[in-house]
Amino acid sequence: MDLVLKNCRLVDEIGEYFIKINEGKITDISKTPLEAAETIDMKDNYVLPGFIDPHIHFRDPGLTQKEDFKTGSLAAANGGFATVIDMPNTLPKTNTYKALEEKIRIAKSKSVVNFELQVGHSDLEEMKKMMKLNPISVKVFMDLESDESLEEIFHNLSILKETTSYNGLVATHCEKKSIVESETERLKQNNENPAIDYTYARPTESEDESVKQAIELARANDLRLHICHLSSSKSLSIAKSASKSMPISWEFTPHHLLLDNSAYNIYGTFIKTNPPLRPEADSVRIGDLDESSIIGTDHAPHTLEDKTKGTWASSPGIPNLETVVPLLLTEVNNGNLDFKLIPKIFSENAAKVYGLNRKGKIEIGYDADFTVIDLKKEGKFNIEEFKTKAEYSPFDGWEYKGLPVMTIVNGKTVMNKL
Repeated sequence: MDLVLKNCRLVDEIGEYFIKINEGKITDISKTPLEAAETIDMKDNYVLPGFIDPHIHFRDPGLTQKEDFKTGSLAAANGGFATVIDMPNTLPKTNTYKALEEKIRIAKSKSVVNFELQVGHSDLEEMKKMMKLNPISVKVFMDLESDESLEEIFHNLSILKETTSYNGLVATHCEKKSIVESETERLKQNNENPAIDYTYARPTESEDESVKQAIELARANDLRLHICHLSSSKSLSIAKSASKSMPISWEFTPHHLLLDNSAYNIYGTFIKTNPPLRPEADSVRIGDLDESSIIGTDHAPHTLEDKTKGTWASSPGIPNLETVVPLLLTEVNNGNLDFKLIPKIFSENAAKVYGLNRKGKIEIGYDADFTVIDLKKEGKFNIEEFKTKAEYSPFDGWEYKGLPVMTIVNGKTVMNKL
């Protein structure tokens, strides 16, 4: 059945538009009325290309008490996301053909939004098998690997690129294992460790050195590098410098943009995450967002029990899918962020990096994925109203102005607050 969205406002365009959809694709865009079997009134709200989150942890399979693909995808839709990219650190890890095949089956049966899957690395032959299932990229947790191991992993990825359909994109968690281990051991010598000590156990230096290393390894092996959850202003400078001579991208999380490590004194281990919140002087900020930036939520839910086991034993991770869009729309309304950047940082740039060729823009022939924004809608976050299984958020109770009010995936409405 064909569909028309009427009274749409488009970013950087004057007046209202009609958008026609048929079989999950955009078939027409016009200022004059279009006819279809069904019409939905957008009520003069902004219609943006469906938002893409390149970094989520849905915990399915193996850790579904924290989240599963159904609750996670409902949270994504509720937060305005039409596409998500899931990470491989589940149980079992998504680093074998069998595990990837099973996760694809799970996601297809449960997800209400589009999904793509990243895989972890393993031996070369197993990775070759996984490429037959078209994972969107390979994730490397550099904080878990020695220098020698990283050399081997990146070398294997270069072989994989030459011998399979692998697209050469490697996404990295950049913290240097040796620095984290030595600083953690040093701090554990203290009689007590308040929650903020976790940020010093994984210091800014560990990220900066790891980003340098990732750049060197990606360049030496002719790979495209994507740096996950970049949190250090110095690392940002290093990445920007490298971008002049190699394909490199990076993402920012809302917690790293809006909080610094003094927040540990308020929220304790509820905001424990990797990489940790940085001292204010070292942090990235809203002003660092530009035309090439990407937002990745690193949505990483846990149970309350997992989050309240003390400085060292509490699980790292913050759920962000249902808060990030209103948080940044609030920054728009406060004059701290240009609204024209919103479709770029939430959709267009991630689509480019991850090769989602029919997403990220509102153009004829593109997928009919849309995020509808009411810039004037005001409210206060209430964790009890969220779709995620997580029962905590540092942003619970924060006021916002600007809200995603509809999410459309392949022409189908999956969230509607209009």
